[in-house]
Amino acid sequence: MVDKAGEKSGSESLGTVIVAGLANLAIAVAKLVAGLISGSSAMLSEAMHSAADTVTEILLFVAVRRAGHPADARHPFGHGKAGFFWALMAAFATLIGGAGFSITHGLHEISHGEELADLTISYVVLAISFVIEGISFLKALSQVREEAGRLEVSPQRYVARTSDTALKAVLFEDGAALVGLLIAASGLLACQLTGSPVWDGVASVVIGLLLLGIALNLIRANVSLLIGQAVPMRMEQEIRAELLALPEVENVVELLTMMLGPSEVMVAARVDFADDATGAGLERAADRVERRLAERFPSISQVFLDPTPARSAQGGRVVGDDADRDA
Repeated sequence: MVDKAGEKSGSESLGTVIVAGLANLAIAVAKLVAGLISGSSAMLSEAMHSAADTVTEILLFVAVRRAGHPADARHPFGHGKAGFFWALMAAFATLIGGAGFSITHGLHEISHGEELADLTISYVVLAISFVIEGISFLKALSQVREEAGRLEVSPQRYVARTSDTALKAVLFEDGAALVGLLIAASGLLACQLTGSPVWDGVASVVIGLLLLGIALNLIRANVSLLIGQAVPMRMEQEIRAELLALPEVENVVELLTMMLGPSEVMVAARVDFADDATGAGLERAADRVERRLAERFPSISQVFLDPTPARSAQGGRVVGDDADRDA
C-alpha cells in the first residue's frame, strides 16, 4: 500500500529531477564550449560537474521510477529500496565524474600551468548557468519546504532525515552547482588580476572538494537507508504514544521501525495487551491501531503487532543509540 501523500511526493520528486536534469544538460554543453575556447581549467571542471550532474539526474530518475513500483509476490514490501540503490549509484557518479575530474585537472593546471584566452564567453556562460541552476534549486527548495510544512518540521530537519534521497540529491547538487559557479568566476577573476593561471587550477580543486563532500554525504545517507534505517526518534516516540493511547494496550514492549522506501515506513511492535482482552478484542484493537497509525502518519504502509507479555522485555535486545537517531 502506497499512500496518496507518498504518491504526490514521488510525482513531485520526479518533476524536480527532470527539471534539474534538463538544466544540467544544457549547462554542461555551454560550459564545455566556453572551457575549450578560453582554456580555463575551472570552466572545464564546471562542464564536467554539470555532465556528472546530468548522469546523476538520469540515475535519480531511475531511482524514483523504480521506487514507485508496487509490491508483488517476489517483493512483498515493495521496491522502495531500489530507489535507495540507484540514488547511491548517482552519488558515486558525482564522486567519480565530478569530484575526481575537477581535482585531478585542477592539480594538473597548478603544476603545469595553461595560458588562458579571452574569458568573456566564460563569464557569460557562468552568469546564464547561475540563473538556470537557481531556477532548478528553487524548485527543489520549494518541494522541501512543502514537505517539511506537511510534517511540521523545519526544512533543515526534513533534509537531514528524509528518506527521499532523490530530492535531497537534487537540492544538494544544485546548491553545490551555484557555489561552484561562484568559485569558478572567482578563479577566473583572480587569474585576470594576477596574470597567474594557478588560481584557475585552485578554483577547480576547490570545486572538486565541494563535490567530494556532497557525494560522501549522499553515499552515507543511502547506505544507511539500504541497510534498514529506522525512522527519526521523534516519529517513533509519537508512534509509541499512539499505541499506548489505546485502552487495550498496557505497554509497548518493543517498537521497531524501518524505512522501506521514500515516504514508506514499516512498523513492528511487541505489545502487552490487557490481560482481560479476548481474541476478538485483540483483533479489533490491532485493526484500530493500524488505522490510527495510517491516519496519523500517512507514510506508514506496513504494521505488524505481536502480543507479548511485559515480562518478555527483560533481557531483550538494545537497538542502537538514541542520540544517533535524534532529529
